[in-house]
Amino acid sequence: MTDTTITAASPDRVDRATTTRPGLTMLALAVCGLVVSLQQTLVLPLLPRLAQTFDATVTSVAWVFTATLLAGAVATPLLSRFGDMYGKKRMITLTMALLVAGSVVCALSDSLAVMIAGRALQGAAAAVIPLAIGMIRDTFPRERVTTAIGVVSATMGVGGAAGMLVTGVIADNTDTHHPVFWISAAMGAVGLGFVVVCTAESASRTGGRPDLPGALLLAGFLVSLLLGISQGNAWGWTDGRILGLFAAAVVLCVVWVLVQLRVAEPLVRLRLLVGPKSLSANLASLLLGFAMFAAFQLVSNFIQTPEEAVGYGLSGSVLDVGLYMLPSTFTMLFFSALAGRFEAKLGAARTLAIGSAFAALAYLWLALRHGSVGDFLVFSGIQGVGFGIAYAALGTLAVQHVPMESSGIASGVNSLVRTAGGSLASAATAAILVGDVIPGTEVPSVDAYVTCFVIASIAAAATAVIAAVHGVRHRATA
Repeated sequence: MTDTTITAASPDRVDRATTTRPGLTMLALAVCGLVVSLQQTLVLPLLPRLAQTFDATVTSVAWVFTATLLAGAVATPLLSRFGDMYGKKRMITLTMALLVAGSVVCALSDSLAVMIAGRALQGAAAAVIPLAIGMIRDTFPRERVTTAIGVVSATMGVGGAAGMLVTGVIADNTDTHHPVFWISAAMGAVGLGFVVVCTAESASRTGGRPDLPGALLLAGFLVSLLLGISQGNAWGWTDGRILGLFAAAVVLCVVWVLVQLRVAEPLVRLRLLVGPKSLSANLASLLLGFAMFAAFQLVSNFIQTPEEAVGYGLSGSVLDVGLYMLPSTFTMLFFSALAGRFEAKLGAARTLAIGSAFAALAYLWLALRHGSVGDFLVFSGIQGVGFGIAYAALGTLAVQHVPMESSGIASGVNSLVRTAGGSLASAATAAILVGDVIPGTEVPSVDAYVTCFVIASIAAAATAVIAAVHGVRHRATA
C-alpha cells in the first residue's frame, strides 16, 4: 500500500505534493539511511581479520572500505540528478536494490576481489541520504521538514556506530565474515520493502536529458583523486603513479567544469557547489565528514590495541568497539530529534555551529584523556550530541537555498563532498600513524593518535566557525 499525496502551494513549485502520511515516510527513509550508514562502517573492525582470511596485505584489504567510498562518490551526484529528473522514490528503490545485491555478493565471497566488487555495489547506496532529503523537502508539510531532515541526516552517524556494534557481536561469535553481510542483505531488504510500501513519488521533476559526458568526467576526476588519496601511503606520495593520478584529477576537473558551464542541462549546476550559500554548507560537510570518519577508524584501532604489549590502548575486542560507542548512538538519536526545534529558533547555520562545537569538544577530550573505558564513554556521549545536532542542521543548510526541483542534486553534492572528507581523513590519519611509530616496531605511538584526535577537533571547530560566519552573513535564511 503506497501512501497518497495532495497538492499544496509552494513558492518554488505550485504543484508541490504533500504526503498525507509523513510518519510512515520518515520511518521508511530513516530505516534506509540507517542501513546505508551501517554498511559503510560494517567492515572497519573486520579489516585485520579479512587480511588473515584472504592472506592479503593491509593495503589490499583496505580496498574493501575504499571501494565503497569510490563507488559512492561516483554514484551520488549522478543518482541524485536522476532523482530530480525521474523521481526520487524510483532512485531510492534502485540504490537499495544495489545494496542488497552487493551484500549478497560479499556474503558469498571467498576471494578479496569478489568482496571488493560487492562492496562497490553497496557503495552506490550512498545516494540514499541526499535522495531522502530531497523527497522530504518535496513532499512533507512545511512544519515537519526540518525535523524529518534532522532525523534522516542523523542516521549517518547512528548507523556508523551501530555498524561497528553489529560487527562486534557477530565477530565475537563466529570466525567468518559471511554472517555480517547476510545481515546487511536482510536489513537492506527490509529498508527496500519500507520504501516500496510506505512512500509515494513526488510530483517534482526537472525533466531534460542526463548529462552523460559530465557524469563520465566527474567519475574519472573522483576516481583519480580518491584513488590517489587512498593509495598515497602505500605507494608513496612522490611515486609517479600517485603524481599521475593527481595530475589526471586536475585535468579532468578543469575539463568537467568547462563542460558544466557550456551544456544546457549540466549534471551539477556549479552554483550548488561554490555559490555564496552553497560553499559554506559544502566546506562544513567536507570538514565534518573528515572528523566523523577519522573517529570511526581511530577509535576502533585504539580500543583494540593491546595495552600490555605497547603501553596504551584498551585491549578490547571488536565487540567492545561497538559497546563503547553505544552512548553516541543514543545521544545522537535524541539530539537529532531536537535539532528541528533548535533550527526553528536559531536557524540551520547557528545550530550547525553549536553541534560542531560539541564534536570539537569530544575530540579534544579524547586527545587529553584516553586511558580508560570511562574516557571513551564520555567521548562517545559528547560526540553523539555534536553529530546529532550538526548533521541534522547540515542537511537543512545544504538545500534550503535551492529551488525545490534541485533539492536532490544539491543534497547529493553535499554528500559527495562529505565522502571526499572521509577519504581525506583515511589518508591523513594513516600517514600520521605510519610516520610516528614506537621505536623498533611498526606500531603507531600514542602521540600519533593524540595528534590525529587534535586534527579531528580542529576540523570540527573550523566547521563551527564557518557555520557561525554563514549565519551572520545570511541572517535572513540562515
